[in-house]
Amino acid sequence: MEFIGKVALVTGGTRGIGAAIVRRLAQRGADVAFTYAKSDQAATDLVHELESTGTKALAIRADSRDLAAVRAAVEQTARELGRLDILVNSAGVFPAGPIESVTLEEINDTLTIHAGAVFVATQAALVHMGSGGRIISIGSCFAQRVPYGGVTLYAMSKSALIGFTKGLAREVGDRGITVNIVDPGSTDTDMNPADGPAVSAELELMAVKRYAAPAEIAAAVGYLAGPDSGFISGASLAIDGGFTA
Repeated sequence: MEFIGKVALVTGGTRGIGAAIVRRLAQRGADVAFTYAKSDQAATDLVHELESTGTKALAIRADSRDLAAVRAAVEQTARELGRLDILVNSAGVFPAGPIESVTLEEINDTLTIHAGAVFVATQAALVHMGSGGRIISIGSCFAQRVPYGGVTLYAMSKSALIGFTKGLAREVGDRGITVNIVDPGSTDTDMNPADGPAVSAELELMAVKRYAAPAEIAAAVGYLAGPDSGFISGASLAIDGGFTA
């Protein structure tokens, strides 16, 4: 229960990896706010689940395409839950297809969600964070290795988090705040299910021949958010079954 007395904000927290991170932090004692873009019912259900265990939970409808809404979500978290210690930038999309088919709208959406919203949320969160603060972004194994075509836009957008994380780690290290990335590989979510059409091809690229469970990614985030990780900053932690080995 190392997060008792701490407050976390997780963007994109109602589905897949994001929801697993919300649950992980709450199970360890944190009060948790999370953003979501569409499903009011999923957000309400998750709040009720967390509150049934005694956790303070706050669902904030804020599409990460809307940078003003992202900034407002940070302020609402700090105002209603009293502080902000942990920010997890988890909201994401997965555009795929040949580069010739990528539209300007897809470019804008992807870069805004994966880079712009991360920058804005972090910028706003730092106002409220003191020593021991943690900023963690969910990247991708494709930021380090791209073994096939069709994911150029996605890989580019996730690679931006590397420069952001290294640069920010230098800026806030003397404040006792750490900044890191978790790079998942194939993970069993509705975005990339373990029984989907791409499974065989994905497994061929991995040393561990299975998909990750969202809880395994959340466990890595929980470690980086905790007190034992204070000497880790500017790092990328691959949780990818050996995809980038």
